[in-house]
Amino acid sequence: MSDQNMAEIEKLLPHRSPFLFVDEIIEATDERIIARHIFTGNEFFFAGHFPRYPVVPGVILVETMAQSGGAGLRKLGIIGEGALFFLGTVDKVKFRRQVRPGDEARSEIENLRVSSKMIKQAGKLYSGGELAAEAEWMCLVAPNA
Repeated sequence: MSDQNMAEIEKLLPHRSPFLFVDEIIEATDERIIARHIFTGNEFFFAGHFPRYPVVPGVILVETMAQSGGAGLRKLGIIGEGALFFLGTVDKVKFRRQVRPGDEARSEIENLRVSSKMIKQAGKLYSGGELAAEAEWMCLVAPNA
């Protein structure tokens, strides 16, 4: 990730390394958000998941989509600067393909309902041009946390 992209993402998200899974917001509209992240071989979880065959854990793929959605909403100015958003529910989760070190993950997020107190989104994460994961989630927004 370039220093410029890192600076933008760090303005949009409260997350920091090693738990930051957005490299770039490609598109952000009221309807959808598209973001990307490259899982290098250096992520902390690869050492234990699994040492001989590293795979990105499914929960990290869901987190990647949720971070992408939140960053896109903040980029649009829909979520205020000091607000934090916390996962409240995760539904309809399906994992379709493994994501491994070196893979680029492209998140395509649909905004289902957004208010100052709650965010409902659905997402699909693609890797190698194939659907790797999908889910719906709801986040609670804590303004000026």
